[in-house]
Amino acid sequence: MEVPFEKDDYFKIDVEAHIIGDMKHIEYFPGVQAWWKGVAGASRMLLMNVPEDYKLEPEDLVKRGTPEDLIELMNICGVDMACLLPEPMMDTTGYATRWTTNGALIEARDKFPDRFILVPNVGPIIRRGLKNAIWELEYLVKEHAAQMVKFYPPEDAPINDPRLWPFYEKVSELGIPISIHTGWSWCPPGKSAYCLPVLLDEVASEFPDMNIVAFHMGWPYPHDLNMVGMTHPNVYLSLSVLVPWAITAPARFAELIGEAMRFVGSERIIWGVDFAGFPLQIKAAVQGLREFEIPEETCRLYGYPPLTNEDKAKIFGLNLAGLLGIEPRRRV
Repeated sequence: MEVPFEKDDYFKIDVEAHIIGDMKHIEYFPGVQAWWKGVAGASRMLLMNVPEDYKLEPEDLVKRGTPEDLIELMNICGVDMACLLPEPMMDTTGYATRWTTNGALIEARDKFPDRFILVPNVGPIIRRGLKNAIWELEYLVKEHAAQMVKFYPPEDAPINDPRLWPFYEKVSELGIPISIHTGWSWCPPGKSAYCLPVLLDEVASEFPDMNIVAFHMGWPYPHDLNMVGMTHPNVYLSLSVLVPWAITAPARFAELIGEAMRFVGSERIIWGVDFAGFPLQIKAAVQGLREFEIPEETCRLYGYPPLTNEDKAKIFGLNLAGLLGIEPRRRV
């Protein structure tokens, strides 16, 4: 893959990189097939209107999903570290099996310990049993140095379901952040009503010492998430999956990041790719944020602050490095 831009000096951490693995043994599930159709719809929404001068290579759309592939793409695109997340998606298989295990991620992280950060998903928390989920979380943090945990509500329970309180208490006790899918499920059969950003308001109030990274800017409800973030200093907003709009829908991206900076500030915005194996995801996410500027007229009309190089440095990696206690030094 040829990258049409020079390397830069920004320290970068992808907050959401999924290792999906070989899916050939589960592709027969109708839910899995429906999930990929949902991805196709999301891809169209994100990539429509690619500028004519944007150099899109054929191999950018060819899936390369191994840890070694991810490291190679990170090296090409200048991404220093990535938070490795499994893709359980048990609702797509009728809760018969996971797509990827936490154990597979441990193996990948141990192979590239200076590049990968272990972020397990121990859900579905309620469906598998709260006791089991809490045990696995504590084990992975204490025995395998997991540095964050992800909760995926669409396959399990609403973000503010009181049955989750003991799990949140354990996350707080362990002193790690939690990343939570917010906004819409994006892909069936997940339940979008379970991940609405407004549901974070109660959780952030009940657990003020638990740092929360809200994935996908709460899209299509980013204003709701901005209000939650404005109210609660323990809530961080993640741009994961949406950064390609900086290239394909710049006015929309200007509003997305401008509103977040006005309500929350650049010190609580976190960059991410939502990598699922496709080189274009990393390429567009790096180039998108690095080269983007909010037009002066947009700043004047909407009261947005300008997006400075200092802001970009915070968003690309410094904010997450501080949250995870990671030394922000270049690895590529």
